[in-house]
Amino acid sequence: MQRTLVLLKPDAVQRRLMGEIISRFEKKGLNIIAMKMLQVTPTLAKEHYAEHVEKPFYPGLESFIISAPIVAMAIEGLEAIRVVREMLGATNGLNAAAGTIRGDFSSSRQMNLVHASDGEEAAARELALYFNEDEICAYNPVLTSFMRAADE
Repeated sequence: MQRTLVLLKPDAVQRRLMGEIISRFEKKGLNIIAMKMLQVTPTLAKEHYAEHVEKPFYPGLESFIISAPIVAMAIEGLEAIRVVREMLGATNGLNAAAGTIRGDFSSSRQMNLVHASDGEEAAARELALYFNEDEICAYNPVLTSFMRAADE
């Protein structure tokens, strides 16, 4: 099992796409083991996007991510990092395949609805920024045996 951070960005919240996006993760068989709505502060934005702070596009990125509430989720599942990123599609919604979240709902590079960790180290670091360990509620749904074989 793997855990990843998923953020429903301000555009997903403002466009009322939260339920639609969350349902896609649930239908895929991924477990949402923590979730909360919050307002990203400039300090949290700088921590989250630390590798981008010195880049010329950072001010616009920060301005966007703090512009409205987001929904942060800890998602768990088999190969969750890869699976979630494939479900999102290409970063630029104009290049994302139909059937992906961005392909179906985004036509922008920056306003691309969702962030997801890109690797195990990033997932661990990002999850710690948004959730305390006591906020994680890992569970095994009773329908798991109908979604994958016991040895998967």
